[in-house]
Amino acid sequence: MSLGHPLVAGADEAGRGCLAGPIVAAAVCLDLLAIDGEGLAELAGLNDSKRLTPRRRAALVGVVMRRARQVVVISASARSIDADGLHATNIRIMREALAALSPEPGVALVDGFHLGDDAPAHRKVIKGDATSAAIAAASVIAKEARDRLMRGPAAALYPGYGFEGHVGYITAAHTDAVRQLGPCPLHRRSFRSSAYGDDLTLFDQRRRG
Repeated sequence: MSLGHPLVAGADEAGRGCLAGPIVAAAVCLDLLAIDGEGLAELAGLNDSKRLTPRRRAALVGVVMRRARQVVVISASARSIDADGLHATNIRIMREALAALSPEPGVALVDGFHLGDDAPAHRKVIKGDATSAAIAAASVIAKEARDRLMRGPAAALYPGYGFEGHVGYITAAHTDAVRQLGPCPLHRRSFRSSAYGDDLTLFDQRRRG
């Protein structure tokens, strides 16, 4: 209630730094007047999803789904990222996630980004997933939604890449799999990272070939 309105939303994303798979944004709206003491105690366990164990993060999905007024999840594919750019895609899906909340929250908080003047009214919060329950809830939902997609359908559709383990991030095993198998449709051809080294050349060669 210190923010001056009972409806408080948070938005965050997962998968921004991945070599493969979608980027996923979530917006979570909390009605502070509707959350009782038990709910507040449950939500107190929220934190930046990267700081939570997988088991704890999975359990918090249930907490958020029970206690939130509304949860919105939007994803963008690797092809969308390649076509429009990572940053533009990230901003777009977070903006769309916030815009889908109804009724519009009195306060909307976004982790680390300003979404532009055409977005719903919002505030950028640096390291918001560690300081705002609404943003932390969005962080958990986005991370779990993306990880479950990569570990389940993506891993089954494209075996051999190890998506069930690294969920699309760079690992030695993931790099070796791309060298041996070439990129699959889930790989982002526009990916740039010094950690990935000359495998970008492999992407370019296979695309030309």
